[in-house]
Amino acid sequence: MSEIPGDLKFLKSHEWVRAEGGGKATIGISDHAQGLLGDLVYVELPNVGDSVEAGNACAVVESVKAASDVYAPVSGKVVEVNAALADKPETINEDAYGDGWLFVVEIEDAEQLNELLGPDDYAELLEDDEH
Repeated sequence: MSEIPGDLKFLKSHEWVRAEGGGKATIGISDHAQGLLGDLVYVELPNVGDSVEAGNACAVVESVKAASDVYAPVSGKVVEVNAALADKPETINEDAYGDGWLFVVEIEDAEQLNELLGPDDYAELLEDDEH
């Protein structure tokens, strides 16, 4: 299993969020999720200026196997999207925690970060899933 970066928080549905300071957070899907999906062929991202609600679907990742909703780990306004994924969705397969990020939001309520899973809890969740 790949290393889970210590600065990330997770949803049980395998989205990650990295607090960037200045009230912003970068969001993506976990390495585990991209592994389950297989080769990604299409990504549908929210638009800059869109508001996303914690727990609601806000993007779609599509692989040769299935399309999967991406849920917002926190509520906020989309301030940046990873436009490079339109041409190279496989970047998520190659670097889920780095260049494969999906979008950046301006967080409405930083407290929401405390409700997410830390890296260790997320790793435990993945182990439980395997048994």
